[in-house]
Amino acid sequence: MPLAMTFKVLVVDDQLTMREVTRLALQEMGVRLIIDAENGDEAFKKATTQPLDMIISDFNMPGMDGLALLRAVRGHPAVRKLPFILVTGRGDNALVVSAAQAGVNNYIVKPFTAEMLREKVEAVVGKLS
Repeated sequence: MPLAMTFKVLVVDDQLTMREVTRLALQEMGVRLIIDAENGDEAFKKATTQPLDMIISDFNMPGMDGLALLRAVRGHPAVRKLPFILVTGRGDNALVVSAAQAGVNNYIVKPFTAEMLREKVEAVVGKLS
């Protein structure tokens, strides 16, 4: 059975449209177990109360942003090793360095295509199909 069939992803973005774009891209890869959250606080609660295989989170969100969510996940014993991809509209080096220091597994710059997302996900977890 392909990994995509059992792969559970949490998609975090304050914009419904971006959550839907990411969901559709994941579905194109064969991923069916997709949950979402509209902010870092909601995402952290979901991540620490159910099994997940990956978090894909926007960086720029009100309240707990993506970098703060990444740090919270890395600081929690139950989910600290969870693969984490940070999505950003900014390609600046300071953010990339901060994310790398916080333990991000990969990052992707908006706008992105389904194929770009597949490459980033598979670079972290291996082939999905």
